[in-house]
Amino acid sequence: MAETTLPAAPGPVGLDLARTALLIIDMQRDFLEPGGFGAALGNDVARLAPAVPACRRVLEAARHLGMLVIHTREGHRADLADAPPAKLGRGAPALRIGAEGPMGRILVRGEPGHDIVPELAPLPGEPVLDKPGKGAFYQTDLELILRNRGIEALLVCGVTTEVCVHTSVREANDRGYRCVVLADCCGSYFPEFHEIGLKMIAAQGGIFGWVSDSGGFLAAIGAEG
Repeated sequence: MAETTLPAAPGPVGLDLARTALLIIDMQRDFLEPGGFGAALGNDVARLAPAVPACRRVLEAARHLGMLVIHTREGHRADLADAPPAKLGRGAPALRIGAEGPMGRILVRGEPGHDIVPELAPLPGEPVLDKPGKGAFYQTDLELILRNRGIEALLVCGVTTEVCVHTSVREANDRGYRCVVLADCCGSYFPEFHEIGLKMIAAQGGIFGWVSDSGGFLAAIGAEG
């Protein structure tokens, strides 16, 4: 894999693709599909839908290049021993973590709603990290995997932009990784949060990283969109 340059804000960013991983955050049925937990909370999941095909195009290109692909899922042990009381107590009792939701117990590992959407299903050998918090590094093997593979930069996709994506990018930035967030591969139930979340990443000369999109990535590697 060669080096490439992506168009981005606040400016073009060079990447050594051999040392870059694709990180796809929490593209789970409960967050993305009608009838899931996100919809049960009153959110319009259609606002996240455009991120799926954009992620799919980038995922296929990354696999073709032989890049490391890592998936995350937010969820807890069945006994909820890893869920802090402050998190368990949020929201209406019928819609709290561990309660029976439209796709099984809410945010519990192994339940149908915890699964990644079929369009982005991991292939054998692609690490899938189950995280008990918002950040992809918290209580996971992510940093160990990245260090073992010599990864220096991350292409970041997923939902939601202002929560788990933003938290993970901040965590990665503090650990010295260069992050490029692909804007159309991310989404939020709140369009204004998506927009400002992306602006915050690229502000002040790229305080947390760079913001590009799937088209920029595909063009940079010579792939069709």
